[in-house]
Order: sequence, then C-alpha cells, then structure tokens
Amino acid sequence: MGAIPVYTWRLAPDGLATRRQLRAAGLRPGGQDVVAELQRPRYRRGPLVAYLYRIDLAKPVRPMTAAMRAALDRANRARRTCPTCRRDAGYVIPASLGECVPCAYPEP
Repeated sequence: MGAIPVYTWRLAPDGLATRRQLRAAGLRPGGQDVVAELQRPRYRRGPLVAYLYRIDLAKPVRPMTAAMRAALDRANRARRTCPTCRRDAGYVIPASLGECVPCAYPEP
C-alpha cells in the first residue's frame, strides 16, 4: 500500500472533501478509502489533520427513519437524566460530575 498525498491547508484540489464537507452537502463517504490528507500547521504543536474523500464516489446520506429518531431521542434523554435524583436536568450531564449540578454540589 502506497502513501497517500498530503496537502497543506486550503490547497487541496477540487473534487475532494472532508467528512464534514460531505455531510454539509448531504453526502457520506460510503465505504471508500481515504484518498488524501489535509494538514493545517500549528505553532509549537503537531498539525491538525483531516482526511479527504472523493466527492464523485460519495453516496447520499441515509434518511432518518421513525425508529432511528425514537432511538436518538431515548439516547439523548438518557444523557440528560440524573442517575441520583432521576430527573431530567435539561442539559447533558457532564461526565466529570456524573450527576446534575444540584446533586453534585448540594446546598449546605
């Protein structure tokens, strides 16, 4: 297997896109391999890396079904439910706390 081409920031050729760019266009990689790499240099750190895919081989995003929407709603509800008081916190419970803020820091 050969090495893939590496392009610097904003110099990738037309016809290639990142996953985010594909998603914004309503597409997905669709099982194709990465064809190139995009690198953005950073000061005193390693470069940011994004993988590029061919737009002409991308497939349309699968439509959201009712069952998929229901599963997503259940998963998001579980992320908002405090395991201590079992209430919906109205926000995603931080993993660092493991419970809602009132349960993590009770009033004295």
